[in-house]
Amino acid sequence: MPVERQPIRDRSAVGRFPSVTLGFEEDTEQGQKQPEENHAQKKNACHQWLCKVCPSCSPKVNDDDIAHILVIGKDDLNEEHELSEHLLQVRSIDLLKSKSGPNRMEHHTNLYHRENLIIRRGQNFQMWITLSRSFNPNTDKLHLELKTGPLPSVSKGTHIIIPLVEELEDNRWEAAVVTHDDKKIKLSVNSPPTAVIGRYQLTVETNCGNDNKAISTHTPANDIYMLFNPWCEDDTVFMDSEDEKKEYILNDVGQIYYGTEDQIGMRTWNYGQFDEEILDACLYILEKSGTPPSGWGEPVNVARIISALVNSPDDQGVLEGNWSGDYSGGTTPTVWSGSVEILKEYYKNNGTPVKYGQCWVFAGVVTAVLRCLGIPTRTVTNFSSAHDTDNSLTTDVYLDENLEPIDHLNTDSVWNFHVWNDCWMARPDLPPGNGGWQAVDATPQETSQGIYNCGPASLAAVRNGQVYLKHDSSFVFAEVNSDKIYWQRNADGTFSQIYSEEKVVGHNISTKAVGSDERYDITHLYKYPEGTDLERIAVETACHYGSKASTYSSPTADVTIEVTMDGEGPKMGQDAELTIKLQNSSSAQRTVTLHGQAAVMYYTGVLKATVRKDEVVMEVMPNEVKSLEWAMEYKDYKDQLIDQAALMLTLSGRVKETQQVLATQFSFRLRTPDLTLKPVGKAVVGDEMAVEISFTNPLPQMLKAVIFHVEGLGLLNARKINYGDIGSRASVSLTEHFVPTLSGPRKLLASLDCKQLTQVHGVTDITVAEKSNTA
Repeated sequence: MPVERQPIRDRSAVGRFPSVTLGFEEDTEQGQKQPEENHAQKKNACHQWLCKVCPSCSPKVNDDDIAHILVIGKDDLNEEHELSEHLLQVRSIDLLKSKSGPNRMEHHTNLYHRENLIIRRGQNFQMWITLSRSFNPNTDKLHLELKTGPLPSVSKGTHIIIPLVEELEDNRWEAAVVTHDDKKIKLSVNSPPTAVIGRYQLTVETNCGNDNKAISTHTPANDIYMLFNPWCEDDTVFMDSEDEKKEYILNDVGQIYYGTEDQIGMRTWNYGQFDEEILDACLYILEKSGTPPSGWGEPVNVARIISALVNSPDDQGVLEGNWSGDYSGGTTPTVWSGSVEILKEYYKNNGTPVKYGQCWVFAGVVTAVLRCLGIPTRTVTNFSSAHDTDNSLTTDVYLDENLEPIDHLNTDSVWNFHVWNDCWMARPDLPPGNGGWQAVDATPQETSQGIYNCGPASLAAVRNGQVYLKHDSSFVFAEVNSDKIYWQRNADGTFSQIYSEEKVVGHNISTKAVGSDERYDITHLYKYPEGTDLERIAVETACHYGSKASTYSSPTADVTIEVTMDGEGPKMGQDAELTIKLQNSSSAQRTVTLHGQAAVMYYTGVLKATVRKDEVVMEVMPNEVKSLEWAMEYKDYKDQLIDQAALMLTLSGRVKETQQVLATQFSFRLRTPDLTLKPVGKAVVGDEMAVEISFTNPLPQMLKAVIFHVEGLGLLNARKINYGDIGSRASVSLTEHFVPTLSGPRKLLASLDCKQLTQVHGVTDITVAEKSNTA
């Protein structure tokens, strides 16, 4: 019987793809049909031409022809139509991510300059899903999937499957339908307060039975950013005070303190944690650490990672430290006015360390990063901050037989000031009572577990001398409460403890006050009042765990020595004047031989050069206080000054009658002038205005190759102005124009840098108005 064949034009009714045959007759038939098709094409062309030339001559298409045309593929179309009617597919997802919408406002993420949905863990958020048909809860299934990290895993909490439930419960990933509007459903989604932070990719999987599954396409616009949540009571970073959350999470401008304990300077710093690209830069830092994202839900881990990755040793972190005084090839640390420029440069250059930073720059960046990720953080300055290099928990000063410092042995140092961070979190890994503020330090000083990082160390543990509690509480304790021990070399090469000072380390520990630009002294959080029983017990407790556990403070001499300074101290370009006071508390006369050594030093306490030495013999009568005026002329120090214009006077002496030794070190700085900033014009979003910057050179010498640096969040991006030379004692001014982009109270910052003078800066407040819509 001959094979029954369908016409070619009816083959589509059989299936989507033509059947494959090996019959020669089929091939022949196809070959015979080809001329007819060609002929039909020619006929069509002629027909179209005829229609154009003479429409009346065009033959009419009859109904049979129309029916014949429509029947092509009818079975396939019906099948696809039935299938699409049955399948449940996601057409679109609306994450309600508007900055003024409830999601961003209720999660306190409306300040971030990003269009993605940014939420905080442990808190509910909502979203709309548009489907291909109406959702039937009886037969249809739907769940959300969130994935983060390079290898998302359900078991590690980096691949989240969020089921649809009828009633939401707290502390778990769940979603529930709260509104059903034809093909649209509105979901309310819960996240646990332990969720991993980071950027999640969102997809939606639907299932309508018989394995008819559909998964939505991932688009970066629907990525969800998850942050820590200080507003959630079950989050380990929960902070009760609204004012403190506003300060330590939402404030993007702060104050950083520097100088010495008697000459505290202040500079304004732009943290800029909400600025464009900063959130991505912060997550990039976490990714670059190479640590598993499964650990990013624990703030202790995140703080430790950031402490390590903000400095460049070990891991090519954000900032390269430089204390040499030579900053060619980079930016002088004193020029920076904020964290935004640094973080953007690091992110843009794919993780190339930014040059250069010192302690306050490291700390400013840490505050920006941790606030951005949702951990309450503040920048903290410790004056007379010890750097213990041998874990002795004492600050050791070694002197030779003539009471001269032995430089190569004096590796411990006392920094004029050191800046680090406090971050707020519970510490379930420590005994109860150690939660709250934790010290974190990104300045690379000593390694911790083989890496340059420090903390988080519980302030409660530090205060009580519990230096055995992690992380790095012993190092922080030494910074704020170590005793200073003086050792003298004996003839046989051994050393004897000859003197000790108990109150010279850890003074005026400072941070910006909540809700104002005032300085807030938090020394009491780090240590008990000096000299009290509780403070001495803490020191003895700590020293038991140090490398010199047998070291105890030796009795003090009956002659004491003190160095004082009038007012705010000497100014740059002027002579430095101090007062040395000797007090004899005995009932007999004392003869004291005093050795003095003045040195220029880095603010870290490392000496650069000795500029003057003195020796004087003083007679002190019974119960007398005797004063000696000490002065150093500008010409003695002008060619040696570096960065912070810091000097240190070291005094050591011996009482002739008792052979008692007394010693002290006094650090001071030469105060630099401020820049004066004066806004010019009306501050309105989108309208150009200007600022006039004024400065007077305090030195009797020319400042060469002066650079001004200006920036302000919502006012203008960081801008460098190569000004040129400024003559001796000369006054200059320059005007910079800019266009504000954000309304509200703003701060405009400026700094000056040159080889001869650093740490010169200024700030002005500008309130920017919204642009009026009226003509």
